Amino acid sequence: MADSTQILSGDAAVALAAKTCGVTLGVGYPGTPSTEILETLASIGGNAEWAPNEKVALEVASGVSLGNGRALVTMKHVGLNVAADPLFTLTYMGVNGGLVIVSADDPGMASSQNEQDNRNYAKFAQMPMLEPADSQEAYDLTVKAFEISESFHVPVLLRMTTRVCHSMGIVKSGALQAFTPAPYVADAKSKVMIPANARRAHVRLVHVMQDLAKWNDANALHTVFNPASEKAELGVITSGICVMHTREAAPSLPVLQLKMTWPLPMDAIRKFADSCKRVIVVEEGSRFLEENLKAAGIPVEGKEEVFEYGELSVGRVKKLLAHDSSPMEAGAPGRPPALCPGCPHRKTFELLHELNLIVMGDIGCYTLGVLPPFQAMDASECMGASIGLGLGLRRSLGDTPEARRVVSVIGDSTFLHSGLTGIVDLVYNKPATGHVVLLLDNGTTAMTGLQEHAATGFRLDRSPVKPIDLEAVCKSMGVDNVDVIDPVADHDEYSALLQKRLASDDSTVIIVRRPCLMQMKKLAKMARASEVK
Repeated sequence: MADSTQILSGDAAVALAAKTCGVTLGVGYPGTPSTEILETLASIGGNAEWAPNEKVALEVASGVSLGNGRALVTMKHVGLNVAADPLFTLTYMGVNGGLVIVSADDPGMASSQNEQDNRNYAKFAQMPMLEPADSQEAYDLTVKAFEISESFHVPVLLRMTTRVCHSMGIVKSGALQAFTPAPYVADAKSKVMIPANARRAHVRLVHVMQDLAKWNDANALHTVFNPASEKAELGVITSGICVMHTREAAPSLPVLQLKMTWPLPMDAIRKFADSCKRVIVVEEGSRFLEENLKAAGIPVEGKEEVFEYGELSVGRVKKLLAHDSSPMEAGAPGRPPALCPGCPHRKTFELLHELNLIVMGDIGCYTLGVLPPFQAMDASECMGASIGLGLGLRRSLGDTPEARRVVSVIGDSTFLHSGLTGIVDLVYNKPATGHVVLLLDNGTTAMTGLQEHAATGFRLDRSPVKPIDLEAVCKSMGVDNVDVIDPVADHDEYSALLQKRLASDDSTVIIVRRPCLMQMKKLAKMARASEVK
């Protein structure tokens, strides 16, 4: 692949960079706004696969790196919570082949249950972090991330945001790198984290981060726009998409763009701060830069509280720079989200509403069951939590009629992601009133764009594979009743079955199975395209 120029999204640029670096494997779990990275990587000839969840994805990537291969791990911001367990030990272990972790944050919660700022993970887990501001930087910094990872033997966090992931821009890419993993060599002292080894590894990691801080200062992974010839009245320190907003909001101001935002290039930051009478930090989310710069004794100004919430924009940055916390003029209301017309989940939520049940929900299309006209969801926390929430609520309500109104609703992809351990608890610690789990199986990971999962019978590239048998899994785990029903064709039977199971003291999983209409359309389109070829 020779040098080329294309118009790409930030996600596609990351995929192209991974391909350029000869990545051995891209692995992750679909989650907006990161999903398109692996889909694009597969489409351009890279090796990519969906894992059942982000923890497994990072563990697989760690194994690739252990064998001196290069690995790219992708997830949305809340996915890094799932992967945090291996992450905090991986930084101690270090890496062999380059390992880059993409955290696609979602300021403003366009499609998420929170807007946590994952820059804090870089500091907490002790790993370098890069933040691109556009598609070209997404490409360049992905390549740089693999270089840093292999030079310093650490995983690298590439922190993206929704706006960078999905915005399009011109990307000039380089030629494909020839990459062949070196032979595997065992090294138990650095890779087996028993306490004696881990203590040494922690000391090594602290020294690596110190070296990275010096490297960041020396290698100029930062840019100054409009450098002042004499002391400027006001300067801005920023990173990521906020660079673009700031340069448009205040095109004449001196701006220091930080591209490696952990560890920070403190000498470069001090030099910039000394060139300005006042310095304001412009950042989305938490006060990560502001607090770390103030802790280092660099006098900077932060933002008013109102700017800690939601996405920034050119208009909001203008107000931030003016310390104006008055509200923005409200824009036109958007169309509220809704379950698709004909969606099989509609029948379930109509029934739940009709029976006046207490519904513990989960993450997926079916979370929209909380909205009118269904209004059939009482709580939703995180992937896989519906089962635990239901079990806990049943315990709190005791052996009462109220407890028998509690049900858990979970989707097929979410079930494989993190619902299996909830079923273990259902069987192991069954409440006195039993419990009912509705497993809504529409045959796809729908909300993030109709991706495959382990029960669909296909991999990311649509190559066939033996599917996980959801009924057999639940039965083998010891669930008392495992039922399968079509919510549309057998709606009356569905209602009678649900009421029967709620009245019993059994553990029950009802697999509510009917294909997603959007997935059926997608597969039909793919079939027609295949016939044309």
